[in-house]
Amino acid sequence: MHDIGNLVNRHDHAQTGAVMAFRILDKMGMDPSDIAVVITAIGHHDDSTAFPVNAVAAALILADKTDVRRSRVRNMETINFDIHDRVNYAVEHSQVDLDSVEKTITLTLTINSEVSAVMDYFEIFLGRMLLCRKAAEFLELRFRLMINGLALL
Repeated sequence: MHDIGNLVNRHDHAQTGAVMAFRILDKMGMDPSDIAVVITAIGHHDDSTAFPVNAVAAALILADKTDVRRSRVRNMETINFDIHDRVNYAVEHSQVDLDSVEKTITLTLTINSEVSAVMDYFEIFLGRMLLCRKAAEFLELRFRLMINGLALL
């Protein structure tokens, strides 16, 4: 539901999606205070406006920004010139683990460096990883990033 605003436009989709979600959840009879939590999270999840204003927003940011995987590539013809498709296609394994004892949330990636350099990942996703760090801190966790067996955050 958090990306429903993409139906209208990619630009400002988080805010558009929050309004759309409000209408849907209200019609479903959801409690207004719960609706407020959900639409606030949706409205604060996009890269340019992301901020963990509540626990649901923090969880949504973590889920959304760690979603990097090969199956996100829809058009194989764009891999050679679209860095996002190339990086997503290069991810052979992606896993998110929560360790409640150590209070960490870890994104573990295996990136095929013959398809895309690890540096390409950082070029487009560094901002997202920093958002993950902020979101994890809101939840009193430490965000960790492991790529090809190396701890990078």
